[in-house]
Amino acid sequence: MSRGRFITLEGGEGVGKSTQAKALAEALRQRGLDVLVTREPGGSEGAERIRELLLAGADERWGTRAETLLFAAARADHVQKTIAPALESGRWVICDRFTDSSLAYQGGAGGLGIETVRAINVAAVADFFPERTLVLTLDEGGERARARDSGESDRIGGRSDDYHRKVDAAFRIIAAEEPERVQLVDACGAAEQVTQRLLDAIADLLP
Repeated sequence: MSRGRFITLEGGEGVGKSTQAKALAEALRQRGLDVLVTREPGGSEGAERIRELLLAGADERWGTRAETLLFAAARADHVQKTIAPALESGRWVICDRFTDSSLAYQGGAGGLGIETVRAINVAAVADFFPERTLVLTLDEGGERARARDSGESDRIGGRSDDYHRKVDAAFRIIAAEEPERVQLVDACGAAEQVTQRLLDAIADLLP
């Protein structure tokens, strides 16, 4: 049995990652592929418990370094318990956020440094990086997120506009540094159009 493929969806707040992860998975299933959709932080029992610690409470609950380490711990469990077994069994895995979110949020916007956060994650998951990362971009993403959350964002989503502009800039830096793995995908327009753009961006991986 051939190993599955690992694809991650990334982007700032409100760009439609969760919706598009499900839509992309359904499009791949229609092509006869067995697909698992998962998310971060979370995706395994241990990681879901850490998710509760990370996203609830006041912004100052965790410093950037502690926050980074918690994300890495959740990711290590997620990979070991969920993602790696699925890939080994031949399933395709689509993950709503993964390591690149830590690089952009804690590394770029949080000021810890992209390479510092990368090293922490290498310690957590070794060389376990996705084969393709699709970064959804949408100028009005912040406004969409606020409307969706009715002003009740989690402790990370509720940070300042300046913080989220730095997140977006960091994603673009990562994409420029790794153009073969990381691709920017326009999230404007109808949902079906965005899904097709995602399919186009992984066309070379499809059987």
